Amino acid sequence: MEVVILPDEDRVGLAGAEAIAQHVARRPDAVLGLATGSSPLRVYRELGQQVTRGELSLAQCRAFLLDEYVGLAADHPEGYRAVIEREFVQLVDIDPANVRGPDGLAHDLSAACLAYEQAIADAGGVDVQLLGVGSDGHIAFNEPGSSLASRTRIKTLTALTRQDNARFFGGEVEAVPAHCLTQGVGTILQARHLVLVALGEGKAHAVQQLVEGPVSAVCPASVLQLHPHVTVLLDEAAASRLELRDYYRETFSGKPAWQGF
Repeated sequence: MEVVILPDEDRVGLAGAEAIAQHVARRPDAVLGLATGSSPLRVYRELGQQVTRGELSLAQCRAFLLDEYVGLAADHPEGYRAVIEREFVQLVDIDPANVRGPDGLAHDLSAACLAYEQAIADAGGVDVQLLGVGSDGHIAFNEPGSSLASRTRIKTLTALTRQDNARFFGGEVEAVPAHCLTQGVGTILQARHLVLVALGEGKAHAVQQLVEGPVSAVCPASVLQLHPHVTVLLDEAAASRLELRDYYRETFSGKPAWQGF
């Protein structure tokens, strides 16, 4: 696990975009894993700027979303496919038809989950997966207590998660769907490169647990310690509780430029 501590959110966004761009430079048809939430937004904006400047093209790429609400109308602005369309697809040159998410409107949700797993496998797996982390250590919608070997499945959203997400639904908790489809922890671990972005003091405890704590279902993100290629991109506030933060700074500052992410 490589922990990279950067001065501010803009530098984190630049680094996240560079990690993705390096994969696309090696493989123009790279398979991307997309996360929603506030943390990845600066990464998506930077990718959009690189595409606009002609420095990068995602035209041959395919992409898979981490999760989706169950039962939310297809045209609802807070459906995760709509969010990704707004915050990522419209900024870059990827073909919208090549961006896929779990089908939260499927009649048979279990079958939809199996089909999504198969679609990822048929694409050859995810080359680089962008992740955020919840303040309680969840990744995607894998809340504390989730199996560390789980696959794409239906999950019930906790009251806390629905309260946190109510801000996207006019402050109405009851408007937040009670269920979602999410890639499992085991599914996420199959991506070849995981890039996790965390910003702000509110993520500091979760970051400390996922980087330096025990591997435990209490903090599902801690399982990333077992993956062979993980990049954790942090601003100073998110890194503030790390005991070895000086070591992480030293090793990154001495890293040969040719290694990349």
